[in-house]
Amino acid sequence: MEDFSYVTNLSRLQFALTTAFHILWPLLSIGLSVFLVVLEALWLNTGQRIYYDHCRFWGKLFVLSFAVGVVSGIPLEFQFGTNWEGFSAATGGFFGTVLGFEGTMAFMLEAGFLGIMVFGWNRVSPPVHLFSTCMVALGASLSSFWIMVANSWMQTPAGGYMENGRFVLTSYWDAIFNPDWFWGFSHMWVACLEATLFVVGGISAWSVLKGRHPDFFLKSFKMAFAAALVVAPLQVFLGDGSGLAVAEHQPAKVAAIESHWETNPQGEGASWNIAAWPDRENQTNAWAVSIPNVLSLLLTHTFTGEVKGLREFPADEHPPIVLPFYAFRVMVAIGFAFVFLMLWTLWVAYKEKLTLEALKARPKLLHAWAASVPLGFLAVEMGWISREVGRQPWIVYGMLRTDQAASQLPAGAVTLSLAGYAAVYTLLLVVFWKLARRIVVNGPSTDAPLPRQAFATKEESLHTA
Repeated sequence: MEDFSYVTNLSRLQFALTTAFHILWPLLSIGLSVFLVVLEALWLNTGQRIYYDHCRFWGKLFVLSFAVGVVSGIPLEFQFGTNWEGFSAATGGFFGTVLGFEGTMAFMLEAGFLGIMVFGWNRVSPPVHLFSTCMVALGASLSSFWIMVANSWMQTPAGGYMENGRFVLTSYWDAIFNPDWFWGFSHMWVACLEATLFVVGGISAWSVLKGRHPDFFLKSFKMAFAAALVVAPLQVFLGDGSGLAVAEHQPAKVAAIESHWETNPQGEGASWNIAAWPDRENQTNAWAVSIPNVLSLLLTHTFTGEVKGLREFPADEHPPIVLPFYAFRVMVAIGFAFVFLMLWTLWVAYKEKLTLEALKARPKLLHAWAASVPLGFLAVEMGWISREVGRQPWIVYGMLRTDQAASQLPAGAVTLSLAGYAAVYTLLLVVFWKLARRIVVNGPSTDAPLPRQAFATKEESLHTA
């Protein structure tokens, strides 16, 4: 008989691959859909053609990311039945319902109005078209809500109990609005906005730097900067709140993320490890670079607050440490790098205004914005690794262990499907990159005919503004 733990790890790796790839595209779709609502509302309100041109340009990237997201997301649903039959059997009564809500309430709403948003410019009135764009954005955000509700329930299960290996639901309300749902959803949704703003701002900065439609991209750069000026520090605040919630409900996860082994004595603060290498066998760190009292300050907002160490928990319930430890630090570093970039740009705006001349005179700033394009995606991936790997060895925290949830499949079959997914996703990534690059290089179409029904009188006088 094959080693069940080996097969389980193969299934975990497969699900990690598909999730890590898929999450990139809804992230961009959610952020761009909100951006498109703002652009179209500005066009309706001002009648200025530049906002319409921005809708059409950034709308192309939205449609592309939506398409790749749909294709890459299909395997995730199937894996619950193929690779995780124990999990499906134990939690399907609630978990399956939530995924059903996501499909019928969110995805269908988004997909149903997508056709009007893409093809309806000359077929419906501008207010109706704006309504369709709003429904697409609402559907995308609702999809994020239900997915994060399902995941948050796995982190902090509520609304029922386990009996004979199955979750017995007693309250949908408590299960949906479990202790983690607010921080999990808000932190993820704002991450979608933040990553997208730096995609828009980075592409715009690169275009200004290269002299490609500079007036057009100066507008989107300013809009991305203005929004990120609020969103970047907001995400830091939400990250702090999320960390406090995890410390309360999943103390072993926090201890693993911080490689914190011993509970600090009363009256002494817990040190924060900037870098460390855990020694699981001896339940200590082989080495660490630490700052005294900072971990207590971060997690209790006092210099001497108690932070439980991993030694407080059974060894067979210790999560992996190295991966979430360093993934978390990469995520945090990117978050503060975004805040620094906002302060730098704000200083330039205060000193010289964000004119084309001022920006072209500061190529390092534009290069920094261009370099930030992939960082939002990387931060989300690192945060997701910290969240999911830190939950181990539980698939439903404190209720159902991961090795109890996996299907007993032949290792060869899982290896073959894993290789197949890796090949297909690599192909999808190449296709997306080529198409997205073509959209960006070709730039916007600023002389295309306006929708026939749009502002027959007002637009004629304002479209050149």
